[in-house]
Amino acid sequence: MRSDCRLTLKMISSELNLNQFTVHQIFTQDLDMRKVCAKMVPKNLMTETKANRRDVCLDLLDRLEREPEFFSRVITGDESWILEYHPKTKRQSREWHTANSPRPRKARMSKSKIKSMLICFFDSQGIVHKEFVPPGQTVNQTFYREVLERLGKTLARERPGIARTWDAAP
Repeated sequence: MRSDCRLTLKMISSELNLNQFTVHQIFTQDLDMRKVCAKMVPKNLMTETKANRRDVCLDLLDRLEREPEFFSRVITGDESWILEYHPKTKRQSREWHTANSPRPRKARMSKSKIKSMLICFFDSQGIVHKEFVPPGQTVNQTFYREVLERLGKTLARERPGIARTWDAAP
């Protein structure tokens, strides 16, 4: 077991000519072992990266103490693929029927082959700007710059008090 902790009970029992139940009892009760899964983490960060993130968080906390309204001015964005169909759930498709009438049937929906990318920007109050990427459009630096310009126009029109804080590169 020490040479390979990924061995299964079946593999060990066949190697030792014992039944699986006996091997399981030995591991769980006698050796107080259990099989555990690895915890999924987004990334294994190096010490330097962890320290850098910690410093950034401390800077943000310091700024928040000096300017309590700081985060109310922060706008963030995200992209997401949206499947183009709206299936009803089983509960939504309920109907009134008599006891003798046959139950309605609902076919299982397969994933839509049509999908669109949604780019959405939001702040502490909600969505500031959203738009779908046109079909066939590649999301690159030029396209994203145009999206950010439209975001700036939306902010100028709907929230004139918020200053544009990003640098539009030439």
